[in-house]
Amino acid sequence: MTNYLKIILTLILYASSTLLSAQLTVGSGDKKIAYQGRIGFQNDHASFFWPGSSATIHFEGNGAKATLKTLRGDAYFYVITDGNEAEAYKIHTDTITKTYVLASGLPQGRHSVQLFQLTNNTTETLFYGFELSGDTRLLKPARPPKRKIEFYGNSITAGHGVDVPDGGKDSGAPEFFDNYYTYAALTARHYNAQYSCIARSGIGVTISWFPEIMPEVYDRLRPSDRSSKWDFSRYQPDIVVINLFQNDSWLVNQPEHEQFKARFGTQKPGLEFIVQAYENLVKSIRSKYPKASIICALGNMDATRKGSAWPGYIETAVSHLKDKKIYTCFFPFKDTPGHPRKSEQQLMANELIQFIDRNLKW
Repeated sequence: MTNYLKIILTLILYASSTLLSAQLTVGSGDKKIAYQGRIGFQNDHASFFWPGSSATIHFEGNGAKATLKTLRGDAYFYVITDGNEAEAYKIHTDTITKTYVLASGLPQGRHSVQLFQLTNNTTETLFYGFELSGDTRLLKPARPPKRKIEFYGNSITAGHGVDVPDGGKDSGAPEFFDNYYTYAALTARHYNAQYSCIARSGIGVTISWFPEIMPEVYDRLRPSDRSSKWDFSRYQPDIVVINLFQNDSWLVNQPEHEQFKARFGTQKPGLEFIVQAYENLVKSIRSKYPKASIICALGNMDATRKGSAWPGYIETAVSHLKDKKIYTCFFPFKDTPGHPRKSEQQLMANELIQFIDRNLKW
């Protein structure tokens, strides 16, 4: 073989190798990534804090990767390719920066990949961007849905225990959180609406199982940082759903709990205090969203069991507000142990969808 032919062959092999290994790096700040939820942005990464936050990319190619690092807590994400929920799978992100294969060996053509945060707001994950493999072309994101919905809630809304296996013990372990199959996310997908979820397991309006209460964190970007404020002009929902008081209903009866002592001293709060606290929270949210319909919900755990006073507290607060676009919707007590599983979350979604269709005609 002549030197000339050797050079030609080497160039062909090099070109083939380059094509096979070609990849396109898409930084977290790229405008073609479609985000949902309260996302923080720095120079080289985006930050995921709240359950239900997501990043989606559309491309022509045969695979995608993502580079992530979790700073605190155990974070889990769904990877959903081409909108195929049945084949979605979880990734558990590490505390060191890693690149994860999200999809590979896809038929050449147009595809989408979504990263969807499943876990509680006690986690914080840095997202550095996507890598697309093969003969790749980045596509514009799909046009955002016109409808927008936002939820404020506790463990029920965050997704505590949704993935506990049948017969398993109710657990707040991170691997069993699944915000994707909560009534909140299910309702948003039913309406093809943009979705924002501000929820944490254990949080309340007057008291929580930890120091912060919802009136103190509802306006934050980074949940653990009181100075980190969210810019509400970035997302103005059509509907806001507030599902809180489940934790209050337990903790106001536990005078020995450290948070009871910190919040109330030795005296259990009365009706007037509880109603006023709820009114104040709803007023605060209304001040951020003057045009939204607000649904004050409760349930489906024992705060809505027969004889519970807590739905009445909400009804009283709403009546005081005298706002025609504020509604009440109470989910029936599920009367089963632990937190709601997928089927029970679906029943809640069905109830809420029927309520919206009946009252808001969204």
